[in-house]
Amino acid sequence: MPIPERPLQPRLDPRGLAAGIGGYAWWGLLPLYFPLLAPAGPLEITAHRIVWSLLACVGLLAVLGRLRQLTGLLRDRQVTARLALAATLLCANWVVFVLAVVSGHVVDGALGYYINPLITVVLAVVVLGERLRRAQWIAVAFGAAGVLVIAIGYGAFPWISLVLALSFGGYGLVKKQVGARVPALPGLAVETMVLAPAAVIFLVVLAVTGQGSFGQPGTAGMPATGLALLLMAAGVVTSVPLVLFASAARRLPLAMVGLLQYLTPTMQFLTGVLIREQMDAGRWAGFALVWMALVALTWDGLRMGHRRRRG
Repeated sequence: MPIPERPLQPRLDPRGLAAGIGGYAWWGLLPLYFPLLAPAGPLEITAHRIVWSLLACVGLLAVLGRLRQLTGLLRDRQVTARLALAATLLCANWVVFVLAVVSGHVVDGALGYYINPLITVVLAVVVLGERLRRAQWIAVAFGAAGVLVIAIGYGAFPWISLVLALSFGGYGLVKKQVGARVPALPGLAVETMVLAPAAVIFLVVLAVTGQGSFGQPGTAGMPATGLALLLMAAGVVTSVPLVLFASAARRLPLAMVGLLQYLTPTMQFLTGVLIREQMDAGRWAGFALVWMALVALTWDGLRMGHRRRRG
């Protein structure tokens, strides 16, 4: 009898790989973008990000002929409520991340996104009642030790890192519970629509009181038109990587998407180091422990994925 051939491993979709690298690299470059928006502060930048993201999402949905997806989500009160919670977590994440960038704490922001997978694992236990495998427990222990070492060595609680990790981990959990009923682009449109009224009111108050940056010259000799265009472009800057991520998630195996996600905090970490943020021995030791945790977590994920393919 003929010996059955071993099935070939499916090739990675080059379009999905390009979209994944592009999306995560785009997020990794954001620390270079937000300082260009000075003198706008974190709250004002986030408000502009919300308003222009909403306009960008609705415009793109109209061009793609997918506005019915948006109206369908708005009719589902249960889904809309979930997305409102997701929007609140996302807004907190945006504000703290912009604050980290403009205040010179890019490395702290990178740490937050490094430990985000570990927070996701913990949330799966606490909220979903999942059981962790031994390698996952080891990863969580290494991650917690890394954060503790950084806190002791730095002499301050790394709240920026933990708020970023918890808010984005919670955002991912809510999106997972909503499931496949919510495509990425219409989902972001609903989330920004929930936040838009408060953002618009905030921007109007800033404009009326003369504290707004829109229409005012920026720093380093930037003209008022240039700063206004950069603030408006925040919507595109926010929406494009999400669309690229959604494309990658549809075309690539989950394990590959999980590996690509480390590109973002690595680029942010290198940016912080290159602009000479403080990196003493304690911080290096803490980051080393977090990186060991991520190695353990990645190894466990690849091992389980291989077992499922063989089984």
